[in-house]
Amino acid sequence: MGYSIGGASQKAGISASTIRYYEKEGLLPSIKRDKNGIRSFTDEDLQSLKIIECLKATGMPIKDIQKFINLCADGDNSLQERYELFLDRKAVVQKQISELKEVEKMIDFKCWYYKTAIEAGTEKIHANKSKIISTV
Repeated sequence: MGYSIGGASQKAGISASTIRYYEKEGLLPSIKRDKNGIRSFTDEDLQSLKIIECLKATGMPIKDIQKFINLCADGDNSLQERYELFLDRKAVVQKQISELKEVEKMIDFKCWYYKTAIEAGTEKIHANKSKIISTV
């Protein structure tokens, strides 16, 4: 089934301008156009958009996503490289998760700190714990 850029945008949850940018950057080389130049997106194109968004969410730069797209065009010859790329991305995401867990611990502590201070009507409730608080 063919989708217009608006339909693809809606289906993928990505703005049309972002899709146009991805196409301009060469991330969507297989987009077909009709005789009037109107884009027609396939379900495979929508899957490509999901992969691009996934890689982007890991912090991967557009130029590196472009390299991945080029590897895909190489077919089976690049399977090992693509596998390694995703192993690298997995390591990046695992590090991000670990860092976010540390951030979450701090936020949990500060939520507890302020909740107990609000309940007591003062931050002075934590005065005896100033050694802990001053390090946070």
